[in-house]
Amino acid sequence: MSSSIKGMAIRSPLDDKVHGLVKKRYTEELGFVGVNQLAVQLNLLGSCLAQSSSSSKPNIKAMPLHKKSFCHCQVTTHRIPITKKRVFTFGKGRSEGNKTMKSLLGGKGANLAEMASIGLSVPPGLTVSTEACQEYQENGKKLPEGLWDEILEGLKTIEKEMGASLGDPSKPLLLSVRSGAAISMPGMMDTVLNLGLNDEVVVGLASKSGERFAYDSYRRFLDMFGNVVMGIPHSLFEEQLERLKAVKGVSLDTELTSEDLKELVTKYKRVYVDAKGQEFPSDPRNQLYAAVLAVFDSWDSTRAIKYRTINRISGLKGTAVNIQSMVFGNMGSTSGTGVLFTRNPSTGEKKLYGEFLINAQGEDVVAGIRTPEDLDTMKNCMPDAYKELVENCEILERHYKDMMDIEFTVQENRLWMLQCRSGKRTGKGAVKIAVDMVKEGLIDTSSAIKMVEARHLDQLMHPQFENPSAFKEKVIATGLPASPGAAVGQIVFRGDDAEAWHAQGKPVILVRMETSPEDVGGMHAATGILTARGGMTSHAAVVARGWGKCCVSGCSDVRINEAEKTVAIGSQVLSEGDWISLNGSTGEVILGKQPLAPPTLTGDLESFMHWVDEKRKLKVMANADTPDDALTARNNGAQGIGLCRTEHMFFASDERIKAVRKMIMAVTPEQRKEALNQLLPYQRSDFEGIFRAMDGLPVTIRLLDPPLHEFLPEGDIDEIVVELASDTNMTEDEVFSRIEKLSEVNPMLGFRGCRLGISYPELTEMQSRAVFEASITVTRQGFQVFPEIMVPLVGTPQELKHQVNVIRSVAEKVFAEMGSFLSYKIGTMIEIPRAALVADE
Repeated sequence: MSSSIKGMAIRSPLDDKVHGLVKKRYTEELGFVGVNQLAVQLNLLGSCLAQSSSSSKPNIKAMPLHKKSFCHCQVTTHRIPITKKRVFTFGKGRSEGNKTMKSLLGGKGANLAEMASIGLSVPPGLTVSTEACQEYQENGKKLPEGLWDEILEGLKTIEKEMGASLGDPSKPLLLSVRSGAAISMPGMMDTVLNLGLNDEVVVGLASKSGERFAYDSYRRFLDMFGNVVMGIPHSLFEEQLERLKAVKGVSLDTELTSEDLKELVTKYKRVYVDAKGQEFPSDPRNQLYAAVLAVFDSWDSTRAIKYRTINRISGLKGTAVNIQSMVFGNMGSTSGTGVLFTRNPSTGEKKLYGEFLINAQGEDVVAGIRTPEDLDTMKNCMPDAYKELVENCEILERHYKDMMDIEFTVQENRLWMLQCRSGKRTGKGAVKIAVDMVKEGLIDTSSAIKMVEARHLDQLMHPQFENPSAFKEKVIATGLPASPGAAVGQIVFRGDDAEAWHAQGKPVILVRMETSPEDVGGMHAATGILTARGGMTSHAAVVARGWGKCCVSGCSDVRINEAEKTVAIGSQVLSEGDWISLNGSTGEVILGKQPLAPPTLTGDLESFMHWVDEKRKLKVMANADTPDDALTARNNGAQGIGLCRTEHMFFASDERIKAVRKMIMAVTPEQRKEALNQLLPYQRSDFEGIFRAMDGLPVTIRLLDPPLHEFLPEGDIDEIVVELASDTNMTEDEVFSRIEKLSEVNPMLGFRGCRLGISYPELTEMQSRAVFEASITVTRQGFQVFPEIMVPLVGTPQELKHQVNVIRSVAEKVFAEMGSFLSYKIGTMIEIPRAALVADE
């Protein structure tokens, strides 16, 4: 007999049905053909399972069927010594970790350890490290050797502190199993609550805490475990719940009696059999083993990978697993659960911002399953717990020196802190929080600058509605203003459709009953999000705020018919593709396509940018191709234009683009010069406007860069030929021949950039003349002009020298003609490998 025997355990002891399942899978996986030999192996496995029920440290590592495959049980006769710590315990006033260990414990684990160490009421628990997850992934998705024993050892600490045991009906301990990466990924990975319940434990829990609470917790666990661990769609459980409520004539979950919930538990267990062909796994340790694997597996889930891709998160080891003693918000009117931010994450206002549900568990708030109430409800119903919560918020802000996102539960009037992390915020919120904390003396200006991300400033540059009072009569519903800003788009109902429409260049509003982590791709693609359920701290709201995306949540007037692809909003029935607008700052849903206005700088942003200016060492210049763009850049603090792309000027009107096409189709230099002479006044006028806007600051102007075929019309070749023949007075054969010559095999390195100016010096001459004439004209008007001409896509010193000679020749002619002189620069951008290698020449 080998020292390691593999088989399959579903529950202990093995019954005949399971014995058959194991036997079938065992022979398939290990290729046994001798039935007697297999029976010996299975009998040994069964005896090991029997021993495990009485042993505090079983030799067998067992788990139920997982959603991806049958799971192995492995009996080991020896231990491999552990080389590094992988399990870290914590409880009030003590912890084996701290807030600096995010890469190892994940953000959630590190902050739980920190809250415990500073004396806040944190339910005792343990964190399995991100390195263990990395080992699991590298080990072919098998739990690393010895890790299960370490988890069970840590579990003893939780059991001792709580005076309860996992699977003990007389003193039941229930657990939460949650993910937690080093960087917050809200809702992207898996959570299991109320773990440890089965038919025996629920009876013990009921005798201590009441039948209704016990069976409510049990049905929640069956739903969550089935969905997260077994891969059973949540909708199958939801159908049973809604059907039972209809039969009982009630509308709220809380109106179901304990007998109703017992009936629901039976129905939920039947869902396991119908969906998976197997019973619910009742052994609590097997449940825990499976839940740990499910959390590790969720690191590689489609939604988690997509979220990391969208947010450019890389280099992480994996997710930690946080196993914590459950505390219960669903124990009646003296219990509840909530989520809050220590300041308003949308506006930055210094005021607690959050939501609370009486007689509920955390997932009800976060998942948006029920639309919660504001914190005043808690203040009125549980004043002592609320007072302690406010004090804890102040402690955490002073300790972390940041705005915090906190999850908490009140169990029979006692407050428990479940999680804290740096709160996700909008651009407006980020700037105000940073400025206010400096004023409060909490942080210095250097810390304030680090608190605001580049994407936050980008959000502040997004447009708002032009005139909100103008569309008041078109407001068809009002929900919760979950994430500010303005969004205008076409209605879609599924995340996949939002991604597909966005790829076609269509702006979309994603309309859902509530969003789930599976919608993350569609949420990112949408310009705005509208949900019928969920509050200010629901999944949709938190993710949207993190991306600076407009979101209106908890809009109860929204009634969606996904089958028909319609939505009834108030009295209006809208179809997929219809236009609506969202005001994320007020929660208004507006009919049709409302006009947007550009953003403006606020006082807080000006203060913040002044601190940035004092610290920065780099100049910040803008890309601007028109006088209006140049003025906007100047008003936003640009210190010049680093790139003015002259080709963009040619698309400003039909007259310009037709002149460009005549130039392209020209056969002789004379024909080309005639077309370029039509373009000269347009280019000169644009440069004059840009130089005025940039008075006293440098402007780098790039000569024509793209391949010429980009200026030709798009569409059917025959129609293009007819159009160009009409515009240029050429025959269709001549046009067709010219188009063939302009086609490129590799348009990035073909006939473009400086090669255009070398082949057609008259093109460089026209553009240089426009720059110098505009410079002198504007200088005479009292402005300071510093023109810089960039020669594009240079690959050899000879190419640059040729174009420099052309530009200098034009400069001398213009200075002589206009009787003025000014300083100018000529240069190039090193943008191809060959240029980098010969740049010193």
